[in-house]
Amino acid sequence: MSLSSKIAIQGPGLKKQGIIILQTLFIGFFTYIELWLRSGVGIITGLVILLSFFGGIRFGRPGTTYVAVVTPPLAFAFSALLWTITLVGFKPSRVAIDVVAALASVAPYLIIGALYGWFIFLNAKAKKRAPKPRA
Repeated sequence: MSLSSKIAIQGPGLKKQGIIILQTLFIGFFTYIELWLRSGVGIITGLVILLSFFGGIRFGRPGTTYVAVVTPPLAFAFSALLWTITLVGFKPSRVAIDVVAALASVAPYLIIGALYGWFIFLNAKAKKRAPKPRA
């Protein structure tokens, strides 16, 4: 097997539910690790978010691109809230500040991943449409 060949995926790929579970667990795990080590999220979580965007699009079945694009921001927001409450305790003002800070620190990664994902989704949708006949 040469290094230049693509990785062959056996079977049709991940279903929507599989994409949601894998992206949520992947993002949640690395968010926890970074919050635990640094008391804040940053480049590691951002790169994991980008990888989950690309992985969901790449390894999903045809027709699962929408789910692969929508899940990472929701999964990150959920995991940031969950891990902040777990690590800090339920102090509403502190939790709110930490969650907003976490969302702000990975915003560039979320925007880049979302732009790429929506481009892939809308491009595939446009290719499915039949061209309009000329008058």
